[in-house]
Amino acid sequence: MSEPSLSVVIPVFNEAPHLPATIGALRAALDRAGFVPEVIVVDDGSSDGSGAVARAAADGHIPLRVLTQPNRGRFEARRAGLDAATGDFVLLLDARVILLPDALSFVLERVEAGELVWNGHVRIETDNAFGIFWRLLAELAWREYFDDPRTTSFGPEEFDRYPKGTTCFFAPRALLASAVASFSTRYADVRLANDDTPVLRDLAARERIGISPRFACVYSPRTTLRHFLRHALHRGVVFVDGHGTPESRFFPVVLAFFPASAALAVAAVRRPTLLPAAAAALGIGAAACGVSAGRTPREIRTLAAVTPLYAAGHGLGMWKGLAELVRARLGR
Repeated sequence: MSEPSLSVVIPVFNEAPHLPATIGALRAALDRAGFVPEVIVVDDGSSDGSGAVARAAADGHIPLRVLTQPNRGRFEARRAGLDAATGDFVLLLDARVILLPDALSFVLERVEAGELVWNGHVRIETDNAFGIFWRLLAELAWREYFDDPRTTSFGPEEFDRYPKGTTCFFAPRALLASAVASFSTRYADVRLANDDTPVLRDLAARERIGISPRFACVYSPRTTLRHFLRHALHRGVVFVDGHGTPESRFFPVVLAFFPASAALAVAAVRRPTLLPAAAAALGIGAAACGVSAGRTPREIRTLAAVTPLYAAGHGLGMWKGLAELVRARLGR
């Protein structure tokens, strides 16, 4: 039986500092697996020479192509890479991701057993407070998995109870291409869209998605205040697009957020002391959640300190998302 082929699609936008480690780890993982590889780096309008850095990192050891396009956002970059891919399977990989050495060999074993779709187990290893917060956000939101990491799978019924994303995602090329072709967003600007939840929800309805600590990677988070707040705002925007529909278990949260936050804003105009009180309450609530989950003292302090900042950025992003929905509606 011939070895299956694998196309690795890496969208990049000004990620030159991270690409050598990402491609180096990918090379090591490919060396331990039996795939015939090709790597497609899609440079989405970078200004830092990301494409040249990617070529240098490959150094002729793995076949690597660089596609360039004006900045159209991560979804369109991935779609361009997928259109250019020729492999039996595709691995979507972000530029800030370090694959573990045995990740692809584990996936190949499971593929041979008929388990074809895999979501990466994403780890964040950092001492930075913002990085710790990103890790806690995932681990507390998806406790059903992270409290007991194991090899398992989920379908549409359990979709919102497991961590998922296209940061590190493996699937048959034809299946992934079909899901991408079905993608739609209610935003006029696809760069603001939730570019993975709709695609993965579609895939889960066709094929169960596996997840395992053996198909793992380490993600390098944004750790400065400016980048943290920008990323929090973006998450709010995509949250509305991805979960502002009845099939999401977070739909009631989206519905409740807008009148509740509007009422808080009106009340804060009349009584400015309400905003710091609300921020303190958020921090205390997050810390209490950390205590109930058995988190360390440092993690609890991080939740108390960073949650109000994240909530502010995420909340503003949700209002921006609502504005995008209205703009798209009026533009029709």
